Amino acid sequence: MGHSILIAGIGNIFQGDDAFGVTVAQRLLASPVPGNVRVMDVGIRSIDLGFALLDKYDLIILVDATCRGCEPGTLYTIEIGSADIPDICDEGSLVNSHALDPVRVLSLAKSMGAHLARIVLIGCEPQIVDCDASGHIGLSDVVEAAVHTAVNTIRQLMQQFQQASDPYFSKEEVLYESS
Repeated sequence: MGHSILIAGIGNIFQGDDAFGVTVAQRLLASPVPGNVRVMDVGIRSIDLGFALLDKYDLIILVDATCRGCEPGTLYTIEIGSADIPDICDEGSLVNSHALDPVRVLSLAKSMGAHLARIVLIGCEPQIVDCDASGHIGLSDVVEAAVHTAVNTIRQLMQQFQQASDPYFSKEEVLYESS
């Protein structure tokens, strides 16, 4: 069956483009995935992700809105190494589990004994990260346009990982730039 893979879509649907990760996860869930792949729409339930990470996965793909300073809609792939994950989780952040960011969740999971083998973040530069006065829920057009590319990128990463004994992921790479 191959290596076990976790894909976790992170974000808040009430905060504009912050919903990027959950939108990608929902698109992946709408089509068949291999039996060794678990897709989670984590949303803002960071603590659920922390506990899911206690299961042993060979590859963890996190999908989230990621501010890196490029044009909105730009996609990034970023490998997260063990040195990037703090050994000690800030216990104060556990009081509000919805406020845990991915690094703190990884730190929490690491402190609970999770095996964090290979971690890749698929991030998208957001345009709107707050709710607007009209009550509109959803992604901006430019971030919505990047969702399809993100889904295809994740499928390619899964395939590459399954086929190679030691697949190469660049530390950080711009995958897609909005037009």
